[in-house]
Amino acid sequence: MRLARFLIGALLLPVCWIVSLTVSELMVLVQPVSTSAIPLSAFAFCGGFLLWVFIFLVLPRPVRTYVLAHELTHALWGVLRGARVKNIRVAKDQGSVTLTKSDFLITLAPYFFPLYTFIVIVAYYILSIFIAMHPYELIWLGLIGFTWGFHFCFTITTLMQTQSDIKECGYLFSYTIIYIFNVLGITLWVVLVSDVALGDMMGAFSDGISRFMEQYRYLSDVFKG
Repeated sequence: MRLARFLIGALLLPVCWIVSLTVSELMVLVQPVSTSAIPLSAFAFCGGFLLWVFIFLVLPRPVRTYVLAHELTHALWGVLRGARVKNIRVAKDQGSVTLTKSDFLITLAPYFFPLYTFIVIVAYYILSIFIAMHPYELIWLGLIGFTWGFHFCFTITTLMQTQSDIKECGYLFSYTIIYIFNVLGITLWVVLVSDVALGDMMGAFSDGISRFMEQYRYLSDVFKG
């Protein structure tokens, strides 16, 4: 199983490159001519993200809050994958969850699924059923940026330490899966806070595949020559 996952991880490396090209293409599409052309939605999202980064770097880090999200994400994805939750334990700087089954998605979910961001999104749409949420859209986008910043910062610092989840799935396989899902999440945020449409995202993905194949053929010719 470890060898199989290593090989799958190696095969996913080109996908990592393609999604990177995709998000870079989208950034070009949304690059404004001047700062006055930047949509307020992007300011709200980026402002929330940068606010969290400042808090993360300057103030005491709410590690228990992250541990809670980490274990709840394992549990949520376990339930979605048909497992039953037997026990959840959350301490100051560590936690655990006991499930009746596990797989790589359940194991790696906390590293690519921003639980608090998901809660903010769901809460917004539930509230929109009862009240007009349009006046609060910028606040909502700021909260999305803030909570996704929480996910981003803690994911990076956590992965810099030894994690049993990563060892269980294999390092190369885990890192490629985590990277791909997180970059895909960034592309969705770009669509959310800009005038870029889903069709543009799919077009950028197609262009990313084409650019990758061109670079692959070029390198192949170089090595053959």
